[in-house]
Amino acid sequence: MDDSQASTLTAGADAAGTPATIETVADWLTDQALAEMEVDDLVDGLCDRLHAAGVPIWRAHVTFRIIHPLYGSRSATWYRDRNAELASHPRAFVGSQAPAAWQNSPLYRLVHKRMDHLRRRLTGPEALLDFPLLQELRDDGGTDYLAFSVAFGDGLYNGMAGSFTTDREGGFSDGHLRALLALRKPLGVATKMRLQAEIARNVVRTYLGPRAGLRVLGGQIQRGDGETLPAALWYCDLRGSTAMADRMETESFIALLNAYFEATAGAVLEQGGEILGFIGDAVLAISPADGDAAAERAACGRALAAADEATRRMAALNESRAETGADPLSFGLGLHFGDVMFGNIGVAERLSFNVIGRTVNEVCRLEELTREGDGPVLASAAFADRIDPDWPEIGERALRGIGRPIAVHRPPRD
Repeated sequence: MDDSQASTLTAGADAAGTPATIETVADWLTDQALAEMEVDDLVDGLCDRLHAAGVPIWRAHVTFRIIHPLYGSRSATWYRDRNAELASHPRAFVGSQAPAAWQNSPLYRLVHKRMDHLRRRLTGPEALLDFPLLQELRDDGGTDYLAFSVAFGDGLYNGMAGSFTTDREGGFSDGHLRALLALRKPLGVATKMRLQAEIARNVVRTYLGPRAGLRVLGGQIQRGDGETLPAALWYCDLRGSTAMADRMETESFIALLNAYFEATAGAVLEQGGEILGFIGDAVLAISPADGDAAAERAACGRALAAADEATRRMAALNESRAETGADPLSFGLGLHFGDVMFGNIGVAERLSFNVIGRTVNEVCRLEELTREGDGPVLASAAFADRIDPDWPEIGERALRGIGRPIAVHRPPRD
């Protein structure tokens, strides 16, 4: 039997398959493409309209590839008695390394054979349950299944795939199939528009951070765009990294750096801070303040909590490294507070959204002082005064390249 197992569509009087019905739903999908509706809401609205038009949808499912640092795809699944639910899926391998559940699915067959659609009757003499999912759907009451795909380009996984299932006795009619297949591409366009916006957000958030990303997406893309704001600054640097890079294989050193970043930058994110950049093996982060004393105190509190958490994580990392005979890792950390310029710098064709200013230079130089034996974490008086002015004071220190010395404090430790 041919994979598509499609019935011959006759020009019946089934209202669900009339051009007027299809055009109405297609127009709605076009409107949502322009409005960038969330995918779960899009699937809800589509299925509700199809059901109201006489297409007996019992279950609908769409899945699509996304660009995200943690996930490879996302899906939305709708049932007649409940709204669509979104799910994110880990990156799946292709070919023989793909997860078994994916390889044994109708959508995998559809995508890899580059088919437009695939139909399977679930009951009756023409039933063909050649995938585990179809057996499950039949056992739950399904009678007919229509899978479809829409390619967004030439790539094998660049597009959308989905399915509609009915529990109507006798399955989908010719009119139902006509309506569903006619709406395949309008649904693909609406989904692609939504995904383009999501991909843009994921990319800028991953590479720029949420605050900078929102500004870029909001149109701050010209050189010089930006603002001055008060913030707590957090700058740490891995000790001995040059020697380690020299003696380690590249893959092993990258793994080491990622573990170190999980301990340090991961702590910043956990406390609500924002990573502005990875400068080699250094981490520059900020915790913005809204301007009043309470906000400034809270911003410094978050930065200090991140320092404590990074120290705890690094101790745990070193315990695991000791079990394999690896040398312990250590870092120096500077904490500072002041005004920073947050905006675009560079050349017109290649910009960086970053923080600049004297405060940034000072926190980097403050971290350098941790190598002189006063402790792994040092804070400026501007930072310490917003937490506890009675912190132990080391004294005034000259900062390399900075014209004036600053008072340096060491956070107390239990």
